Amino acid sequence: MQNLSLMLLPVLATQKGAGASLIKPLGHHELLLVLVQLSLLLLVARGLGEFMRRINQPPVVGELLAGVLLGPSLFGLLFPDLQAHIFPKSQEQSDLLSVISWLGVLFLLIVTGLETDLKLILRKGKTALLISLGGIIVPFITGFGLGWLLPDSFLADPEKRLVFSLFIATAMSISAVPVIAKVLMDLNLIRRDIGQVTLAAGMTDDTIGWILLSVVSGLASSGKFDFGTIFHSVSAAVLFLGIAFTIGRNIVDQILRWVDDYVGGIAASMSVVLVLSLSAAAFTHALGLEAALGAFVLGILAGQSRRFSSEAGHMLEVFTASFLAPIFFAAAGLKVNLLALLVPQTLIFGLIVLAVACIGKFTGAYLGSRVGGLSHWEALAMGSGMNARGAMEIVVATIGLSLGVLNPQMYSIIVMVAIVTSLMAPALLRFTLSKVVMGEEEARRLEQEEQYSRSFIKRIHRILVPTSGGSNIQLAAQLVGYMAHQNQVEVTALYALSDKQPPKKARRTATQVKDTAAEEALACVTEEMQLSADTTLQIKTESGHSKAEVILNEANKNYDLIVLGASEQIRPQKALFNLLVDRVVQEAPCATMVVKSHLPQPQGETCKIAQQQLKNILVPTVGTEYSKNAVEVASTIAAHTGAVVTIVNVINLPQVEYILYEQRSLAPVKEIAEDLLEQQAAIGRNLGADVQTYILQGSSPEKEILKFAQSKQADLIVLGSNIRMVTGRVFFGHRVDAILNKAHCPVAVITGT
Repeated sequence: MQNLSLMLLPVLATQKGAGASLIKPLGHHELLLVLVQLSLLLLVARGLGEFMRRINQPPVVGELLAGVLLGPSLFGLLFPDLQAHIFPKSQEQSDLLSVISWLGVLFLLIVTGLETDLKLILRKGKTALLISLGGIIVPFITGFGLGWLLPDSFLADPEKRLVFSLFIATAMSISAVPVIAKVLMDLNLIRRDIGQVTLAAGMTDDTIGWILLSVVSGLASSGKFDFGTIFHSVSAAVLFLGIAFTIGRNIVDQILRWVDDYVGGIAASMSVVLVLSLSAAAFTHALGLEAALGAFVLGILAGQSRRFSSEAGHMLEVFTASFLAPIFFAAAGLKVNLLALLVPQTLIFGLIVLAVACIGKFTGAYLGSRVGGLSHWEALAMGSGMNARGAMEIVVATIGLSLGVLNPQMYSIIVMVAIVTSLMAPALLRFTLSKVVMGEEEARRLEQEEQYSRSFIKRIHRILVPTSGGSNIQLAAQLVGYMAHQNQVEVTALYALSDKQPPKKARRTATQVKDTAAEEALACVTEEMQLSADTTLQIKTESGHSKAEVILNEANKNYDLIVLGASEQIRPQKALFNLLVDRVVQEAPCATMVVKSHLPQPQGETCKIAQQQLKNILVPTVGTEYSKNAVEVASTIAAHTGAVVTIVNVINLPQVEYILYEQRSLAPVKEIAEDLLEQQAAIGRNLGADVQTYILQGSSPEKEILKFAQSKQADLIVLGSNIRMVTGRVFFGHRVDAILNKAHCPVAVITGT
């Protein structure tokens, strides 16, 4: 103990000498003020935002006005002492609010990135690029000219007019995708062709705008204009974007995949995206670029990953929209002094800036749209949408003020431009888009998208295939492979082990046998699937208290479908398949598909079966949601294999004593059956399948289906059913049970959640 004291004496002496430089905790008054500021800003911002929503205006406008009203324009005018006490002109107090405002900027850009659809941009690439270039080049030129001609009183530093002009040019070029998207959603136009082109152009515009902003910010930070600074900024931006959209995309996807597999849950998904985004923001800031660019790009990469939880994205969006974004917009509005804008010179030049901003963006977007092949009214609609500045303009203005490029007077003008252009967008879009006529091709696409939005098969993105070998699961794997070729899915092959320990002497041998069996079963199933190179395949061997628990635990990691093979062995009398399969089907958190091959059991547990040639797939239907799911699965398989899908409906003939009465009402029953079959056939044809329909009659539907399947030489029967619980076993109904057990060909039973 004495030796320890002697060792610590030099350390304690050093700390005592440095005692005067210890960092003090946040003072009581400073903390009180920041809490009052946050609560007041949030209350007024959210209140005015909701009011704007009620009158069909973007909420961001109300949130901006909240800060304006709480600043010197109104609150400061009516109660100057109280306003100065709550929002003092203190650097330390301002820094506290600035930190939270900057978090709002970064979170807003992360959410915008999550909602950015790169496929949409690529699909509408040529038109969107032309519109975006027109919407950037023309406003950039007019904005640069405006910055060059403005009086010195509007410049923070007249010696840096070139950098100032470049900053004004960038501010004039930017568009606000969140405002545009919100207006299109409110008008129910977001999936229209014009809506998609507007979004794609806006996203491209924003991406180019952030690169421009990063370059100009780099120039502003260096305090001089030279080609070395420009080269550094441009090369850093190109390097970052190049790494992000090549190696970075895979790294982000792998990290999200690992977190989803080994941690799981919405909180973990949300946390890892925030860590990556803030790290990327720090990285771009260290490169001399704008921190917002890093957050925006990481948001895009996370949004493209299939493993990023949509619930986590929704929570992040809600948190940002309800807290951080309103605080940021309101805090930005605090710096605006409308009284200063009423000064004749400022008012005149403010209106000039607004006019240049609107004319430049409208002209550029219109010309780009016309060159891109859009009509007159579509081009005007593009100009109306792209003219909205909203949130992005405020971010640019905030950055300009923090870098000392903008003075308070010019900052107020740019915020005013953001508010006015955002207010103009909804009314102009409503008017111009009402003149745009929908074409036949667009109508067909929208109808197909509407069907896909309700589709069972299109909602399947992750498939779990537990395996222990055998003909049933091998055939099931073949069916999964066919589905994976039609839809972009991620497949996981799982070999489940039980932790029940064998006797000590046999433990080593048992482990070796298990390892060999797992390798053979997984290799066999993955080979049967014959997945394309762009399909993600994971192979897992997991152990737990029981095999069923292992499968169910894995299934709880956001899978959409579990594909099982029926038991290869003699099943217990009280089970439909076997105890393991029955339990998984009963407790599954998602849809299941159980396949019974009715093929001869090959010698050896995992001996390969032949690739089954599917030419005729039979789907009995009664018009339920479960039957529709079966039609979708069968049609997806048929679209890849070229098989014909035959959909049948059985009219149950009445008992002998009711024949005379029922004969009069059989015709309407047939009409109902025909309508039902036509609806189901349309679903199959939309998925690319060749579909036939038949109406069968008989007193025993299951016998008629089995007889029809044999006469038509069906290669596969796909059934849709709900799960009914009978004495602890899976029960799909007597008809499904009968077809499962007596069919001469393979049977797949689909259950929905």
